Amino acid sequence: MPETKTPLIQMRNINKAFGPVQALKDVNFTLAPGEILGLVGDNSAGKSTLMKVLTGAYHRDTGDVLVDGQPTDFRSPHESRDKGIEMIYQDFALCGNMDIAQNIFLGRWPRRGLFVDRKRMYADAEAVLSRLKVDVNSVFQKVESLSGGRQQSVAIARAISFNPRVVILDEPTANLSVMATERLLETMAELKRQGVAQIIISHRLTDIFEVGDRIMVLKRGQNVGDRYIAHTDEHEVLELIVSGTPETAITADQALAARAA
Repeated sequence: MPETKTPLIQMRNINKAFGPVQALKDVNFTLAPGEILGLVGDNSAGKSTLMKVLTGAYHRDTGDVLVDGQPTDFRSPHESRDKGIEMIYQDFALCGNMDIAQNIFLGRWPRRGLFVDRKRMYADAEAVLSRLKVDVNSVFQKVESLSGGRQQSVAIARAISFNPRVVILDEPTANLSVMATERLLETMAELKRQGVAQIIISHRLTDIFEVGDRIMVLKRGQNVGDRYIAHTDEHEVLELIVSGTPETAITADQALAARAA
């Protein structure tokens, strides 16, 4: 059985409604330090809603969120960032008319007195990209001239510049070429080696099975399954997505114990 780790993130009995629509119902979620977790389900499963609750973009109706075992009540993404949680949205939220370095440090360009310290900003940008092992022609290059894969790398570099402990990626490979997807998965693996935990919201199970440690399934806002990647397959996960129910949901450790019995 995999070594038990003290959870970095715990979400307990999370409920969130938008008017008459119950988006999340008693959802439980855990993330270990340095773990890559795939969060999957159909389009109405509640994946993005759960992560927006974690980051403070949405406020939960009921339930508890703990970081390092300590209760938290994030009211905005700025507050979750202070605890080391970053989310990269599908649209990347980049400024195309600005260059790579300006985007990485957008809103917090280093200053020397009243002026932007451009030399430091570009040096720091190169250092962040080097940490990710991402090659670009120049940090002076305009983002609008980059491919989708390179823009994704800039978005990740911006998140990493905050030295996060957790990075959440929303459909990170949805619009990427095969080659760009391979580079992104390599970047995820590199972040894992550096101890950064990651949550991948994705419909592409192949990508999650390539780099993930564990996979969690939501259906209609409820937990329906949780498995270790090493002890499941895409067929079982697809069955959970299509026909899983909260009544039959078991944790990864329970599934592993059942297999060993």
